[in-house]
Amino acid sequence: MSVSSRLYQGFRALGAWARPVDDTRAARHLTPDQFALYRRMRRAERQHSLRVLDALLAGGHDDPDLLAAALLHDVGKIRTAFFLPEKVLVVLVKAFAPSRYWAWGSESAHGWRRPFAVSVQHPAWGAEMAAAAGSTPRTVELIRRHQDLLDGPPSTETDRLLRALQAVDDRS
Repeated sequence: MSVSSRLYQGFRALGAWARPVDDTRAARHLTPDQFALYRRMRRAERQHSLRVLDALLAGGHDDPDLLAAALLHDVGKIRTAFFLPEKVLVVLVKAFAPSRYWAWGSESAHGWRRPFAVSVQHPAWGAEMAAAAGSTPRTVELIRRHQDLLDGPPSTETDRLLRALQAVDDRS
């Protein structure tokens, strides 16, 4: 995803407080425990997740695991604070110093490295949280891998669903 796309997402997040969130749409695709987890996400992340869901539905996707993953793929970000200025910093470091981004993000989520850890580790954290909320193994895998790069064409059904999730996540 380009820096300009990420910055656009940041500006959209600034106005999240003014836009309504129709969480009833999410409730139709999640179990009660998953929905409780979804509701813990910040308003901007819920809006983003609903845009991802809408794009998948508009593209003809109806796989329940994919739709649940669309709504919960960023839930790991609730584990610790992750503020908009930090997100901007993370995007810039990832774009201009990727080796530092990955090194700082692989450490514990404390101190000045915390936002990098959230960015790098939230898929694994979210997968753990989704599993604890009773998500299917495939939903958990899609959440865990939603930032992974696929080399070549998808070789499994899960890879095909992952590619669809990633494509709309990057645009939303």
